[in-house]
Amino acid sequence: MQIDDMTPAEERVWRAFPRGDDVDFRGPGPADEDPARGADWGPERTVRAAVVRALLLSAPQEDGETAALRLAGARITGVLDLKYGEVDHAVRLSDCSFENVPVLYGARLRQLNLRDSALPGLDAATLRVDGVLRMSDCLFEGPVRLGGAQISGALFMDRADIGEPPAGQAALQLNHVTIGDGLSAPGLRTRGEVRLTGASIAGTIDLNGARLEAGTGEVALDAETLTVEGDVLLRDVDVLGWVGLRGARVAGRLDLSHARLANPGGTALRASSCTVGELWLRRSPPMTGALNLRRAQLDVLFLEPDVVPEEVLLNSLVYTSLTPHEPAERRLAMLERDREGYVPHAYEQLTAAYRRIGDDDAARVVQLAKQRRRRGTLPWYGRLWGYVQDAAVGYGFRPLRAAGWLVSLLVIGSVAYALHHPQPLKADEAPQFNPVFYTLDLLLPVISFGQEGAFAPTGGYQWLSYTLVLTGWILATTVVTGITRTVSRQ
Repeated sequence: MQIDDMTPAEERVWRAFPRGDDVDFRGPGPADEDPARGADWGPERTVRAAVVRALLLSAPQEDGETAALRLAGARITGVLDLKYGEVDHAVRLSDCSFENVPVLYGARLRQLNLRDSALPGLDAATLRVDGVLRMSDCLFEGPVRLGGAQISGALFMDRADIGEPPAGQAALQLNHVTIGDGLSAPGLRTRGEVRLTGASIAGTIDLNGARLEAGTGEVALDAETLTVEGDVLLRDVDVLGWVGLRGARVAGRLDLSHARLANPGGTALRASSCTVGELWLRRSPPMTGALNLRRAQLDVLFLEPDVVPEEVLLNSLVYTSLTPHEPAERRLAMLERDREGYVPHAYEQLTAAYRRIGDDDAARVVQLAKQRRRRGTLPWYGRLWGYVQDAAVGYGFRPLRAAGWLVSLLVIGSVAYALHHPQPLKADEAPQFNPVFYTLDLLLPVISFGQEGAFAPTGGYQWLSYTLVLTGWILATTVVTGITRTVSRQ
């Protein structure tokens, strides 16, 4: 491109490039500062995309100077096509208005800064940036495609606003992206799917205060098989749609404090089969939609009962620590909401969590609730025996209840037989009748005081003796069953 083909604005940019000088076309008025109104800007601040392309790919340089494109407040017309191009200079196109979607597919750049610019979209799949990619406060009317990109430094998208994409496309495509530092996007707003599947982030993902809407689809954030070496911060986010983290690996904290997640009629958060250092679900309203944590492995689960939605999936969830400390009754409500019904593993995990902090009383409450929940899955005779064990000794977790039954029956039998002595079978061989020890002989199936075999009650008292014998065997069996269950568990 010849220098005499350029407009005065383009010539200014061309001459500033070899020395890395700033070129600022911004004016004093609000309309001059708003890139969304860039179509109204005149030729005095208009630069053709072809000029920018030629500048970056083939412009001459000056010895002893560091070339760089530092342009602000320009209207860039045409298509900025750097597909497969290599740019060895820093590029800053801030507060600019792009007429068409820039095409950076497969390009390699040293550094790119689009801060505060307005663009119809961005086509930059497999882009390679050796430094930082900055798109803070950008306004995108359409999708941003960065799938497969490799960014050695950080990706900044603070307060970026991305409009709804065409049907079937994601608003923000970061699938299989590799970022050498972190992804900083607090205050991000999207109207369509954010896709982070298979991405690898060496630092932290910061989406605090973001607003993610599924748009015409159901998916708001798809981060399945994501790998993050730091934290994933989703504090105070508003999400309308499905959040998927199946198979994700987060070394640090997945923080959903103060988050508002809603996907009516579906799953609000799917974190199944993921591995997370700490999962924080706290100080938030209950999710609208199901919470799926099946097969997840967590070191710390920070879960407040008030955050739990009406439906959960917890089968094979493993966690080492559960905080904050809550009464067992508050935690059991969550287990009762499992879509799969009775899930034994969930009760065992909760029991183990209480035992690790030394709260054995709460652990016993959970185990008793487990047996009662299991009872509902048994045939009628199993349920009947379960009710007997529950009433007698609380499935072995309420052993003093058996003592209460024994004392009550002992009093009833002793009074009854004291008022009506049974006749001796052999008057000359029978010991002196003792109503207390006679009742104990009936109640205790192993111990004998020589009373039961020497006397034979009649009528209703005989039926009372049968009842005492039967009750004694039931109590003994349930006590042994409970003790065996407790010992085997320990």
